[in-house]
Amino acid sequence: MAKTWEEINARIAAGEAVVATAEEFADIAAAEGISSAAKRVDVVTTGTFGPMCSSGAVLNFGHSDPPIRMGEITLNDVEAYGGLAAVDTYIGVTQPSRTKGIEYGGAHVIEDLLRGKSVRLRAWSAGTDCYPRTEIDTWVTLEDLNQAYFFNPRNAYQNYAVAVNSSDRPLYTYLGTLLARYGNATYCSAGALSPLLNDPTYRTIGVGSRIFVAGAAGYIAWEGTQHNPDQKRDEHGLPVGPAGTLAVIADLKHASPEFFSAATFTGYGASSFVGIGVPIPVLDEEIAVTLALTDADITATVYDYGVQRRSRPSLGQVTYAQLRSGEIEIEGKKVPTGPISSLSKARAIAAELKRWIAEERFELTKPLQQLPQPGSQSVKPLEIRTEEAI
Repeated sequence: MAKTWEEINARIAAGEAVVATAEEFADIAAAEGISSAAKRVDVVTTGTFGPMCSSGAVLNFGHSDPPIRMGEITLNDVEAYGGLAAVDTYIGVTQPSRTKGIEYGGAHVIEDLLRGKSVRLRAWSAGTDCYPRTEIDTWVTLEDLNQAYFFNPRNAYQNYAVAVNSSDRPLYTYLGTLLARYGNATYCSAGALSPLLNDPTYRTIGVGSRIFVAGAAGYIAWEGTQHNPDQKRDEHGLPVGPAGTLAVIADLKHASPEFFSAATFTGYGASSFVGIGVPIPVLDEEIAVTLALTDADITATVYDYGVQRRSRPSLGQVTYAQLRSGEIEIEGKKVPTGPISSLSKARAIAAELKRWIAEERFELTKPLQQLPQPGSQSVKPLEIRTEEAI
């Protein structure tokens, strides 16, 4: 049994497609078998909602009179990049406020815009003959902007570390606060709902794929930064640590604060929670096998963040079912677990994407180009070199 993209899209257009979330598909496969589930279901929807620090937005303000070529730019006192033509900028979610520090950052600016609030724009310039203005101080809303779109260099990590801390003091990290002497373990994944864990070798997910981004219809623009398809994999072909990533793009004006939220991590800084959902066509039984996996089948690796090095010690592997039970065992000690991503939001995203397909005829896009495959590349480290060494 095999289906084509064209056949599935024709069924979507006709309102005849059978769509299930990844959790629903696993239940169907358990009850009816893989072969029957693969024949019956056309599309499986996935979702994840967690902190994604490598995110941000491209904004265009339009020209003032007289015009200015913005060289230094702040939005609500958060620095935005000023090296893009005259009135374009990029604001990253982790950039802190000059006045409020990490309590308010680029993510908060983006959320304020999404919520319809006015944001203070200040910019400075040396001035030129064609752009004589040297300073501007005004207020803008999302609707005032010509273009405003997410361009997120690294979202939807394919699996991630489970973090613990063996040291004698608490650590404040991008995975939350890690208590001393294995006081807790944190993790960040939707597990069986996570997009790239449902298509581990990127057969159906690639450049040009139409997806859900923070409540808006968006696209995969490229492989994400630090895309690492050569991560060690288990018997299911799933990576056991951080592997593939996605660079995504979507119209900020069509997004929703329900699926994008600014956050501040104590002692670490600002970040943003971003909702990503990816539809996966059930082309054949091979892909159905992976779609039917549950949290009990998917493992992640525990790393000791108490060793502050690039390569942290591995303390073994645990399943997402164990993590969600609230407790794992590390070196004979019972360690409480907690997620920093939201499973309920991931479920809401998968359900909303299912509704888009079933009710709004949201058709799937076959990738224009595959993401780099396992065996093709790995992540390179940054080595510290002196000028003399070069």
